[in-house]
Amino acid sequence: MSQSITKGDAVDVPRHTRVLIVGSGLSGLGTAVRLTQEGYTDFLVVERGDDVGGTWRVNTYPGAGCDVPSQLYSYSFALNPEWSRSFSPQPEIHRYIQGIADRYGVRDKHVFGCAMTGARWNDADARWEVETTRGKFTADIVVSAAGVLAEPNLPDIKGIHSFEGEIFHSAQWDHDAELSGKRVAVIGTGASAVQIVPSIAPEVARLDVYQRSAGWVFPHLTRRYLAPERFAFKHVPGLQRLIRGLIYANRELFVISQAKYPATAVFLELIARVKLWLEVRDPALRKRLTPKFRAGCKRLLISNKFYPALTRDNVELVTDGIEEIRGRSIVSEDGTEREVDAIVLCTGFHVADSPTYSMFTGRAGLTLSEEFETDGLQAYKGTTVAGFPNLFTMLGANSGLNYTSLIYVIESQIAYVLDALATMDKQGLRTFEVREDVQDEYNRVVQQKMARSVWLTGGCTSWFLDRHGNNPTLWPDFSFRFRGQLRKFDVENYETTSVVAQVDTAAPVDRADVSVDHAGQGDPVSHTGG
Repeated sequence: MSQSITKGDAVDVPRHTRVLIVGSGLSGLGTAVRLTQEGYTDFLVVERGDDVGGTWRVNTYPGAGCDVPSQLYSYSFALNPEWSRSFSPQPEIHRYIQGIADRYGVRDKHVFGCAMTGARWNDADARWEVETTRGKFTADIVVSAAGVLAEPNLPDIKGIHSFEGEIFHSAQWDHDAELSGKRVAVIGTGASAVQIVPSIAPEVARLDVYQRSAGWVFPHLTRRYLAPERFAFKHVPGLQRLIRGLIYANRELFVISQAKYPATAVFLELIARVKLWLEVRDPALRKRLTPKFRAGCKRLLISNKFYPALTRDNVELVTDGIEEIRGRSIVSEDGTEREVDAIVLCTGFHVADSPTYSMFTGRAGLTLSEEFETDGLQAYKGTTVAGFPNLFTMLGANSGLNYTSLIYVIESQIAYVLDALATMDKQGLRTFEVREDVQDEYNRVVQQKMARSVWLTGGCTSWFLDRHGNNPTLWPDFSFRFRGQLRKFDVENYETTSVVAQVDTAAPVDRADVSVDHAGQGDPVSHTGG
């Protein structure tokens, strides 16, 4: 097992590397493994936490699990025949990710307890200068793999900071907090809440669930895998890949109702309505749990326990907005004051407005956040951004999927990164930067496709949307089409600079030794020389 570099270790960490990966969730770790497999050794991973895992390291709340089938939730190069269930719980997913780091020996490329605080492009030296809590690093290329569910979104509610009881976000679960026998409030009814509420309802004295808008809840088709099944996955050649492929094809059908023909979502809604009718017999409660928007406009929820939990005698669904939080109570907009001992915030994450974007400063001296201020979050193929040379953004703009595994997108982007590195080596490139006109046209086409989607026409306001009313989060087409556009690094759509061969190959390259292709002026120039 390789040894990681942890906070406080007396290890001489290299301060310059060719590739610096920020974050070690599924994106960052997958990139590290594939770099290793392709023979690259000059890279480093900085991770603010104490282990790999990303969202599956930090989201340890009761009932945490994946709402994507287990067979899709693994790297294609490391299928897991040992999944215990068809939908896996958080501890099992985290163990899988930890096992990947160990199996492929990339822990010694990690610096844990190392949070990035800023990254600035140095145009003179053609490299990134990255500030962290463990000092400064420089890198020729940066892969931002901080994740889309990395920064909890804390609600702006009057008095929230004056609450005297225990209060924490679902992604920052306080395992020292004793909720048994307490009066607890859960704010939010999204994907985390539908897992948390049934898990804590039996043990708390009282549970108030604050709902802003009802979501569409579908049956959770989870089951335990039998020992013979796991044996077959492990020993029958091709079986697990076949099942994985069939599940993948089935999930792609959701694109029809989500992005192509939203009216067909009525068939999904019928399933959810029947489920609601069967599990909630109180007509008044059932009415408050019936969504007022098209299925898919917000993230589809799956649970067999959420509705039954809401019918318990010690659980109350509150649909009036929150007016104020006081020392030991929550006051709703109708004036009702409910005493509580603890508050759990299931209020999502910063996605389109991620704080990470304010940390990257590009060639023009503007941060990603400042670049996105006018037109909103944008990227080219979800992976590169004009004005930010030698930067890859994993799970960037319009790369998200709400119906299948994001690992499919992640591996597609990793392939693009690897081909970019190979292209740089082959053509002697020093820098690359996507042309602004190319990025603009790409985003125009994406938003044109998005216009007919349920996310814009379904009648809801969701975290998928930004303040401009655009959806910069999701990919509006089949996932295999997203992969198709990333199969090859299209260098002709980038402005590049080249390293000119030196007589003294040991001498450092200075600014005078760099030639620039202004690909935005006339036809793009593609380097073919090595």
